[in-house]
Amino acid sequence: MLDVKRLIGLLLVFFTVSGCAVHYDNVTLAKDGNPRLQNLTPQMKQRIDELAVALIALDPAIIDPSEARSVAHDAFVYPMYLANDWGLEWPPIFHNTLRNSKQRKAGLCVDWARAMRAKMRSKNLRTFDLYWGVAYKGNPWREHSTLIVTAKGKPFKTGILLDPWRNSGDLYWNTIEKDLQYPWKYFEGPG
Repeated sequence: MLDVKRLIGLLLVFFTVSGCAVHYDNVTLAKDGNPRLQNLTPQMKQRIDELAVALIALDPAIIDPSEARSVAHDAFVYPMYLANDWGLEWPPIFHNTLRNSKQRKAGLCVDWARAMRAKMRSKNLRTFDLYWGVAYKGNPWREHSTLIVTAKGKPFKTGILLDPWRNSGDLYWNTIEKDLQYPWKYFEGPG
């Protein structure tokens, strides 16, 4: 019978040969700490524009369009930088195994949520509120955290989730009500 350490070692070897490294080209942090993507493709520009429009639609009377564009840009580009910095592997569950075994410095959904919240807080947003969302709280196999953005003063359930974990640094976003994969609830989140 295999002991637990040997089993974990075998699983790590298996995952090491079966995982795929994730890397995003031409993404850096500027001196001011803001993410920059050289050679923004038309497809990426369109995705950023679509998110900005959805953010403005949260409440057009409140949302500053330039703030929405800034949030949308960083929501897509910052996770690309983090994926490179964290040595991300795909699929996310494989990377979680590496992270939990201390083979990677970050990359769990909670790491993504914390980093995204810190990045958006650093923008001193005037027309948005930021929330920590969690689904399946307490379930060790399904619990998931992400950043939720709402129009200033609006309830959590009206927000848009910004989830870079789900697609290994390639931002997934949607309204809470339309995300059928996770039942999001407000969570104060770790400091």
